[in-house]
Amino acid sequence: MGTAIRSVQWKDGKFRIIDQTELPLELVYRDLGTAEEVREAIKKLRVRGAPAIGIAGAFGLYLGVRNYPGDDYEGFVAQAEKVADYLATSRPTAVNLFWALERMKKLVRESAEMPVAKIKNRMLAEAQRMIEEDIAVCRAIGEVGSVLIADGYGILTHCNTGSLATGRWGTALGVIYVAAEQGKRIHVYSDETRPLLQGSRLTTWELMQAGIPVTQIADDMAATVMAQGKVDIVLVGADRVAANGDFANKIGTLGVAILAKEFGIPFFVAAPLSSIDMSLPSGEGIPIEERPPDEVRTCFGKPIAPPDVDVYNPAFDVTPYRYVTGIITEKGIAHPPYEITLAKLVEG
Repeated sequence: MGTAIRSVQWKDGKFRIIDQTELPLELVYRDLGTAEEVREAIKKLRVRGAPAIGIAGAFGLYLGVRNYPGDDYEGFVAQAEKVADYLATSRPTAVNLFWALERMKKLVRESAEMPVAKIKNRMLAEAQRMIEEDIAVCRAIGEVGSVLIADGYGILTHCNTGSLATGRWGTALGVIYVAAEQGKRIHVYSDETRPLLQGSRLTTWELMQAGIPVTQIADDMAATVMAQGKVDIVLVGADRVAANGDFANKIGTLGVAILAKEFGIPFFVAAPLSSIDMSLPSGEGIPIEERPPDEVRTCFGKPIAPPDVDVYNPAFDVTPYRYVTGIITEKGIAHPPYEITLAKLVEG
Protein backbone atom coordinates (compact mmCIF):
# COMPACT_ATOMS: atom_id res chain seq x y z
CA MET A 1 0.00 0.00 0.00
CA GLY A 2 1.17 3.56 -0.52
CA THR A 3 2.26 5.64 -3.46
CA ALA A 4 5.39 5.87 -5.56
CA ILE A 5 4.31 8.94 -7.52
CA ARG A 6 7.08 11.51 -7.86
CA SER A 7 5.51 14.76 -9.02
CA VAL A 8 8.79 16.74 -8.86
CA GLN A 9 12.31 15.54 -9.62
CA TRP A 10 15.61 16.54 -11.21
CA LYS A 11 16.26 14.53 -14.35
CA ASP A 12 18.69 14.93 -17.25
CA GLY A 13 19.57 18.51 -16.37
CA LYS A 14 16.00 19.74 -16.06
CA PHE A 15 13.32 20.07 -13.40
CA ARG A 16 10.68 17.46 -14.24
CA ILE A 17 7.10 17.82 -13.03
CA ILE A 18 3.81 16.05 -13.50
CA ASP A 19 1.60 18.61 -15.25
CA GLN A 20 -1.38 18.56 -12.91
CA THR A 21 -3.55 20.54 -15.31
CA GLU A 22 -3.68 17.43 -17.51
CA LEU A 23 -4.88 15.03 -14.81
CA PRO A 24 -6.84 12.81 -14.54
CA LEU A 25 -7.22 12.33 -18.29
CA GLU A 26 -3.50 12.17 -19.06
CA LEU A 27 -0.31 11.65 -17.07
CA VAL A 28 2.01 14.21 -18.67
CA TYR A 29 5.56 14.98 -17.53
CA ARG A 30 7.11 18.35 -18.40
CA ASP A 31 10.79 19.20 -18.29
CA LEU A 32 11.48 22.77 -17.21
CA GLY A 33 14.82 24.33 -18.06
CA THR A 34 14.44 28.01 -17.18
CA ALA A 35 13.23 30.17 -14.32
CA GLU A 36 10.54 31.52 -16.64
CA GLU A 37 9.19 28.03 -17.28
CA VAL A 38 9.17 27.24 -13.57
CA ARG A 39 7.32 30.47 -12.73
CA GLU A 40 4.74 29.74 -15.44
CA ALA A 41 4.27 26.22 -14.09
CA ILE A 42 3.63 27.55 -10.58
CA LYS A 43 1.34 30.34 -11.78
CA LYS A 44 -0.70 28.02 -14.02
CA LEU A 45 -0.92 25.30 -11.35
CA ARG A 46 1.03 22.78 -13.40
CA VAL A 47 2.89 22.28 -10.14
CA ARG A 48 0.96 23.03 -6.95
CA GLY A 49 0.79 22.26 -3.24
CA ALA A 50 2.83 24.29 -0.78
CA PRO A 51 5.79 21.87 -0.37
CA ALA A 52 6.02 21.22 -4.12
CA ILE A 53 5.86 24.94 -4.86
CA GLY A 54 8.76 25.49 -2.48
CA ILE A 55 10.81 22.79 -4.20
CA ALA A 56 9.95 24.29 -7.59
CA GLY A 57 11.08 27.71 -6.41
CA ALA A 58 14.47 26.31 -5.35
CA PHE A 59 15.06 24.64 -8.70
CA GLY A 60 13.75 27.71 -10.52
CA LEU A 61 16.32 29.87 -8.75
CA TYR A 62 19.11 27.50 -9.70
CA LEU A 63 17.95 27.41 -13.33
CA GLY A 64 17.80 31.20 -13.37
CA VAL A 65 21.52 31.51 -12.53
CA ARG A 66 22.85 28.31 -14.08
CA ASN A 67 24.06 30.10 -17.22
CA TYR A 68 25.47 33.14 -15.44
CA PRO A 69 28.82 33.84 -17.20
CA GLY A 70 32.13 34.46 -15.52
CA ASP A 71 33.18 34.49 -11.89
CA ASP A 72 31.96 37.88 -10.62
CA TYR A 73 30.50 36.99 -7.23
CA GLU A 74 28.73 40.32 -6.64
CA GLY A 75 27.14 40.16 -10.06
CA PHE A 76 26.11 36.56 -9.41
CA VAL A 77 24.47 37.54 -6.11
CA ALA A 78 22.58 40.33 -7.86
CA GLN A 79 21.34 37.89 -10.48
CA ALA A 80 20.23 35.39 -7.82
CA GLU A 81 18.32 38.12 -5.96
CA LYS A 82 16.65 39.22 -9.20
CA VAL A 83 15.55 35.67 -10.07
CA ALA A 84 14.31 35.05 -6.54
CA ASP A 85 12.21 38.23 -6.60
CA TYR A 86 10.81 37.19 -9.98
CA LEU A 87 9.82 33.72 -8.77
CA ALA A 88 8.29 35.19 -5.60
CA THR A 89 5.67 36.96 -7.74
CA SER A 90 4.18 33.66 -8.93
CA ARG A 91 1.84 32.88 -6.01
CA PRO A 92 1.64 34.78 -2.71
CA THR A 93 -0.06 32.49 -0.17
CA ALA A 94 2.12 29.39 0.28
CA VAL A 95 4.92 30.34 2.66
CA ASN A 96 7.05 27.38 1.49
CA LEU A 97 7.95 29.26 -1.71
CA PHE A 98 9.46 32.15 0.22
CA TRP A 99 11.06 29.79 2.74
CA ALA A 100 12.79 27.87 -0.06
CA LEU A 101 13.93 31.01 -1.91
CA GLU A 102 15.36 32.46 1.29
CA ARG A 103 17.16 29.20 2.04
CA MET A 104 18.76 29.28 -1.42
CA LYS A 105 19.73 32.94 -1.10
CA LYS A 106 21.27 32.26 2.30
CA LEU A 107 23.40 29.51 0.77
CA VAL A 108 24.63 31.96 -1.89
CA ARG A 109 25.45 34.59 0.72
CA GLU A 110 27.41 32.06 2.78
CA SER A 111 29.47 30.94 -0.25
CA ALA A 112 31.31 34.20 -0.95
CA GLU A 113 34.74 32.57 -0.81
CA MET A 114 33.87 29.95 -3.43
CA PRO A 115 34.12 30.17 -7.23
CA VAL A 116 30.77 30.90 -8.88
CA ALA A 117 30.79 27.51 -10.63
CA LYS A 118 31.04 25.76 -7.27
CA ILE A 119 28.23 27.90 -5.83
CA LYS A 120 26.00 26.79 -8.71
CA ASN A 121 26.76 23.16 -7.89
CA ARG A 122 25.93 23.79 -4.23
CA MET A 123 22.62 25.37 -5.23
CA LEU A 124 21.63 22.37 -7.33
CA ALA A 125 22.59 20.01 -4.52
CA GLU A 126 20.55 22.08 -2.04
CA ALA A 127 17.46 21.97 -4.26
CA GLN A 128 17.82 18.20 -4.64
CA ARG A 129 18.25 17.93 -0.87
CA MET A 130 14.93 19.74 -0.42
CA ILE A 131 13.15 16.97 -2.29
CA GLU A 132 14.68 14.26 -0.12
CA GLU A 133 14.00 16.25 3.04
CA ASP A 134 10.39 16.75 2.02
CA ILE A 135 9.96 13.03 1.40
CA ALA A 136 11.30 12.30 4.89
CA VAL A 137 9.22 15.06 6.49
CA CYS A 138 5.99 13.93 4.85
CA ARG A 139 6.67 10.34 5.84
CA ALA A 140 7.13 11.52 9.42
CA ILE A 141 3.89 13.53 9.27
CA GLY A 142 2.12 10.37 8.11
CA GLU A 143 3.53 8.30 10.95
CA VAL A 144 2.76 10.96 13.57
CA GLY A 145 -0.79 11.45 12.31
CA SER A 146 -1.63 7.80 11.75
CA VAL A 147 -2.25 7.35 15.49
CA LEU A 148 -5.40 9.45 14.99
CA ILE A 149 -6.85 6.96 12.51
CA ALA A 150 -8.73 3.96 13.82
CA ASP A 151 -9.68 0.86 11.87
CA GLY A 152 -12.89 1.45 9.91
CA TYR A 153 -12.64 5.25 9.87
CA GLY A 154 -14.30 7.45 7.30
CA ILE A 155 -12.06 10.40 6.45
CA LEU A 156 -13.10 13.61 4.72
CA THR A 157 -10.46 15.66 2.92
CA HIS A 158 -10.49 18.84 0.86
CA CYS A 159 -8.29 19.69 -2.14
CA ASN A 160 -5.14 17.62 -2.79
CA THR A 161 -2.47 17.07 -0.17
CA GLY A 162 -0.70 13.98 -1.44
CA SER A 163 2.26 13.02 -3.59
CA LEU A 164 1.16 15.46 -6.26
CA ALA A 165 1.49 18.35 -3.79
CA THR A 166 4.82 17.32 -2.25
CA GLY A 167 8.01 15.39 -2.90
CA ARG A 168 6.24 12.09 -2.48
CA TRP A 169 4.00 11.06 0.44
CA GLY A 170 1.97 14.15 1.06
CA THR A 171 0.73 15.81 4.24
CA ALA A 172 -2.90 14.97 5.01
CA LEU A 173 -2.86 12.16 2.45
CA GLY A 174 0.45 11.04 3.91
CA VAL A 175 -1.43 10.25 7.12
CA ILE A 176 -3.90 8.22 5.06
CA TYR A 177 -1.16 6.34 3.20
CA VAL A 178 0.60 5.33 6.41
CA ALA A 179 -2.67 4.30 8.08
CA ALA A 180 -3.45 2.11 5.07
CA GLU A 181 0.04 0.58 5.23
CA GLN A 182 -0.67 -0.32 8.86
CA GLY A 183 -3.60 -2.40 7.68
CA LYS A 184 -6.34 -0.08 8.87
CA ARG A 185 -9.51 -0.22 6.82
CA ILE A 186 -10.34 3.35 5.85
CA HIS A 187 -12.60 5.09 3.38
CA VAL A 188 -11.90 8.57 2.08
CA TYR A 189 -14.52 11.12 1.05
CA SER A 190 -12.94 13.66 -1.28
CA ASP A 191 -14.55 17.06 -1.78
CA GLU A 192 -14.41 18.03 -5.45
CA THR A 193 -12.90 21.44 -4.52
CA ARG A 194 -14.40 23.98 -6.89
CA PRO A 195 -13.51 25.87 -8.96
CA LEU A 196 -10.45 23.91 -10.17
CA LEU A 197 -11.55 20.50 -8.88
CA GLN A 198 -8.29 19.42 -7.27
CA GLY A 199 -10.20 16.96 -5.10
CA SER A 200 -11.96 15.21 -7.94
CA ARG A 201 -9.17 15.50 -10.54
CA LEU A 202 -6.16 14.83 -8.33
CA THR A 203 -7.01 13.33 -4.93
CA THR A 204 -9.36 10.66 -6.25
CA TRP A 205 -6.89 9.77 -9.03
CA GLU A 206 -3.99 9.53 -6.59
CA LEU A 207 -5.85 7.43 -4.03
CA MET A 208 -7.12 5.08 -6.71
CA GLN A 209 -3.54 4.62 -7.92
CA ALA A 210 -2.66 3.57 -4.37
CA GLY A 211 -5.65 1.23 -4.03
CA ILE A 212 -7.28 3.20 -1.21
CA PRO A 213 -11.11 3.29 -1.23
CA VAL A 214 -12.31 6.78 -2.09
CA THR A 215 -15.67 8.35 -2.85
CA GLN A 216 -15.89 11.68 -4.61
CA ILE A 217 -18.51 14.12 -3.36
CA ALA A 218 -19.48 17.60 -4.49
CA ASP A 219 -18.47 20.34 -2.08
CA ASP A 220 -22.06 20.98 -1.06
CA MET A 221 -22.51 17.35 0.01
CA ALA A 222 -20.05 17.50 2.92
CA ALA A 223 -22.72 18.40 5.49
CA THR A 224 -24.94 15.52 4.44
CA VAL A 225 -22.10 13.01 4.56
CA MET A 226 -21.24 14.21 8.05
CA ALA A 227 -24.87 14.13 9.19
CA GLN A 228 -25.15 10.55 7.98
CA GLY A 229 -22.28 9.53 10.27
CA LYS A 230 -19.90 8.60 7.48
CA VAL A 231 -17.09 10.90 8.60
CA ASP A 232 -15.02 10.17 11.72
CA ILE A 233 -12.25 12.70 11.13
CA VAL A 234 -11.42 15.55 8.74
CA LEU A 235 -7.84 15.85 7.47
CA VAL A 236 -6.69 18.86 5.43
CA GLY A 237 -3.41 20.48 4.50
CA ALA A 238 -2.25 24.08 4.81
CA ASP A 239 -0.40 26.59 2.67
CA ARG A 240 0.48 28.79 5.63
CA VAL A 241 -0.10 28.48 9.38
CA ALA A 242 0.06 31.57 11.62
CA ALA A 243 1.54 31.50 15.11
CA ASN A 244 -1.90 31.32 16.76
CA GLY A 245 -3.04 28.32 14.70
CA ASP A 246 -5.09 30.19 12.10
CA PHE A 247 -4.27 28.70 8.71
CA ALA A 248 -4.80 29.30 5.02
CA ASN A 249 -5.82 26.41 2.80
CA LYS A 250 -7.73 25.92 -0.42
CA ILE A 251 -10.96 27.88 -0.64
CA GLY A 252 -13.80 25.96 0.99
CA THR A 253 -11.76 24.68 3.91
CA LEU A 254 -13.35 27.16 6.31
CA GLY A 255 -16.81 25.83 5.51
CA VAL A 256 -15.68 22.26 6.11
CA ALA A 257 -14.19 23.27 9.47
CA ILE A 258 -17.40 24.97 10.59
CA LEU A 259 -19.40 21.88 9.62
CA ALA A 260 -17.01 19.58 11.47
CA LYS A 261 -17.39 21.60 14.65
CA GLU A 262 -21.19 21.57 14.33
CA PHE A 263 -21.21 17.78 14.00
CA GLY A 264 -18.55 17.20 16.67
CA ILE A 265 -16.04 15.71 14.24
CA PRO A 266 -12.29 16.15 14.93
CA PHE A 267 -10.68 18.52 12.43
CA PHE A 268 -6.92 18.17 11.93
CA VAL A 269 -4.45 20.09 9.79
CA ALA A 270 -1.34 18.31 8.48
CA ALA A 271 1.57 20.57 7.55
CA PRO A 272 5.37 20.57 7.65
CA LEU A 273 7.07 23.00 10.00
CA SER A 274 8.20 24.91 6.89
CA SER A 275 4.54 25.91 6.38
CA ILE A 276 4.33 27.53 9.84
CA ASP A 277 4.93 31.27 9.72
CA MET A 278 5.71 32.35 13.27
CA SER A 279 6.22 35.93 12.04
CA LEU A 280 2.45 36.26 11.63
CA PRO A 281 0.57 36.47 14.93
CA SER A 282 -2.75 35.55 13.26
CA GLY A 283 -4.29 34.61 9.95
CA GLU A 284 -5.25 38.22 9.28
CA GLY A 285 -1.77 38.80 7.91
CA ILE A 286 -1.80 35.92 5.40
CA PRO A 287 -1.92 37.25 1.82
CA ILE A 288 -4.73 35.61 -0.15
CA GLU A 289 -4.27 35.03 -3.85
CA GLU A 290 -7.15 35.99 -6.11
CA ARG A 291 -7.23 34.10 -9.38
CA PRO A 292 -8.71 34.86 -12.82
CA PRO A 293 -12.52 35.10 -13.03
CA ASP A 294 -12.82 32.62 -15.89
CA GLU A 295 -11.83 29.82 -13.53
CA VAL A 296 -15.30 30.29 -12.02
CA ARG A 297 -17.17 31.27 -15.20
CA THR A 298 -16.00 28.16 -17.04
CA CYS A 299 -15.31 24.48 -16.40
CA PHE A 300 -12.86 22.64 -18.63
CA GLY A 301 -13.10 25.51 -21.07
CA LYS A 302 -16.88 25.47 -21.34
CA PRO A 303 -18.99 28.40 -20.08
CA ILE A 304 -21.12 27.65 -17.02
CA ALA A 305 -22.12 31.25 -16.27
CA PRO A 306 -22.85 34.42 -18.26
CA PRO A 307 -19.51 35.55 -19.75
CA ASP A 308 -19.79 39.05 -18.28
CA VAL A 309 -20.96 38.16 -14.75
CA ASP A 310 -18.87 39.61 -11.93
CA VAL A 311 -16.72 37.02 -10.18
CA TYR A 312 -14.92 36.88 -6.84
CA ASN A 313 -12.32 34.13 -6.93
CA PRO A 314 -10.04 33.89 -3.86
CA ALA A 315 -7.89 30.77 -4.12
CA PHE A 316 -7.68 30.29 -0.35
CA ASP A 317 -9.56 31.04 2.84
CA VAL A 318 -8.35 31.39 6.41
CA THR A 319 -9.73 29.05 9.08
CA PRO A 320 -9.53 30.41 12.64
CA TYR A 321 -7.68 28.32 15.20
CA ARG A 322 -10.84 27.73 17.25
CA TYR A 323 -12.04 25.22 14.64
CA VAL A 324 -8.79 23.24 14.66
CA THR A 325 -8.51 20.17 16.90
CA GLY A 326 -4.80 19.80 16.24
CA ILE A 327 -1.98 20.49 13.79
CA ILE A 328 0.05 17.47 12.69
CA THR A 329 3.73 18.15 11.96
CA GLU A 330 6.78 15.98 11.44
CA LYS A 331 7.79 16.56 15.07
CA GLY A 332 4.45 15.94 16.73
CA ILE A 333 0.87 17.14 17.03
CA ALA A 334 0.25 20.66 18.30
CA HIS A 335 -2.87 21.33 20.36
CA PRO A 336 -4.22 24.62 21.72
CA PRO A 337 -2.83 27.02 22.83
CA TYR A 338 -1.00 27.04 19.50
CA GLU A 339 1.14 30.08 20.30
CA ILE A 340 2.93 27.84 22.81
CA THR A 341 2.80 24.39 21.22
CA LEU A 342 3.69 25.50 17.68
CA ALA A 343 6.56 27.62 18.98
CA LYS A 344 7.97 24.62 20.86
CA LEU A 345 7.82 22.44 17.74
CA VAL A 346 9.41 25.10 15.52
CA GLU A 347 12.16 25.90 18.01
CA GLY A 348 12.78 22.26 18.90
